[in-house]
Amino acid sequence: MVSMFASSQGWRKCTAITAVMLLTVAGCMGATPSTSTPVSLEVGTHSPTATATTTSTATTSTATPSDVPSAAPTMTDAPHGSFSSTGSMSTERSAHTATSLASGKVLVTGGLGGSGVGSAELYDPGTGSFSSTGSMSTARVGHTATLLASGKVLITGGTDGSISPRVLASAELYDPATGLFSSTGSMSSPRYEQTATLLASGKVLIAGGIGGPDAVLASAELYDPGTGSFSSTGSMASVRTVHTATLLANGKVLITGGIDSSNATLASAELYDPGTGAFSSTGHMSSPRGGHTATLLPGGKVLVTGGGSGSGNLASAELYDPATGAFRSTGSMSNVRYDHTATLLASGKVLITGGDADNHGRIWALAELYDPGTGMFKPTGSMSSARFAHTATLLASGKVLITGGQHGAGDSWASAEFYTP
Repeated sequence: MVSMFASSQGWRKCTAITAVMLLTVAGCMGATPSTSTPVSLEVGTHSPTATATTTSTATTSTATPSDVPSAAPTMTDAPHGSFSSTGSMSTERSAHTATSLASGKVLVTGGLGGSGVGSAELYDPGTGSFSSTGSMSTARVGHTATLLASGKVLITGGTDGSISPRVLASAELYDPATGLFSSTGSMSSPRYEQTATLLASGKVLIAGGIGGPDAVLASAELYDPGTGSFSSTGSMASVRTVHTATLLANGKVLITGGIDSSNATLASAELYDPGTGAFSSTGHMSSPRGGHTATLLPGGKVLVTGGGSGSGNLASAELYDPATGAFRSTGSMSNVRYDHTATLLASGKVLITGGDADNHGRIWALAELYDPGTGMFKPTGSMSSARFAHTATLLASGKVLITGGQHGAGDSWASAEFYTP
């Protein structure tokens, strides 16, 4: 059974839905969890207090996570390996989406900003500013946004972020040519915190998530842009939410970790084969993880970082090798992180930003780079604001756009910044 707050395992979630009870928005704005309440499954997360040590040779940072963000930088042309400010969004957002379009602009949709947000904005790297575009038909929090081969963006599920939030089965398409959203087929199950992965065929695999009270899902669906409809496909072996789904070079999809309906954090992994429409087991991670990241590297391996386990947040990282179907340890991050971001850069390195450090409202502004050549992480500057449940989107210039996120007690940022490698 999954619910909104947990201090017994150290988890505190601050967005819109649970699998046992529905959270009011006011409850996210500083409510103190009961010591007897079980774990929740939301994006905006204050995760377990981290006391774990690692065996990595990576340097351990002595920096302290901050719940008081530093002042924004004044420079507009950032030196290499640093962050600098850019235009702010018109609306505060966390647990939102940010999708790079064919034009080079970035579409930002939905999220939590005091309540659920239905509006959308476009970021123009040429001007460094955001502008309004069409709104979705409903507010969405913890939804997905996937760029299709046509250039349109598929939006699926989430919750409406209301006082008594509903989990949504509906889906919409954003058309950059018109700047408008339109309805498309609905999923067979309402889902929140699901994954959405574009396949080589152009279809989109939707897997897992929370379907409602007491309902963490194992089921999966396929969206066909040609028909605008969803159809069932094979189910995962385990129910999962706050898991990851990564398209591999061989066309299969790697599913890792997450949390199940009994509050257990999972170490298991599965592969989805589009050719058969079935999931099969693959190697286990060395640590159970939820709220982690999984990034496909240029060599075909997948880098898994951080997240939370039953005993605390993690700094450790692992590599999945599709050739062997096994995970192995790699260098550890200098800081434990949950609900952070991991972005593959043009250099082949991976930028790690932000995340939640523990369940005391302490959040990271620090960033790190993973180098696949050495298997090590190293610091690479700090964001101007500490953030978790934010987004990080690679731009055509090679810079990375950071938007929104939470900064303690459920409050969200409207600010944005970019990282210059």
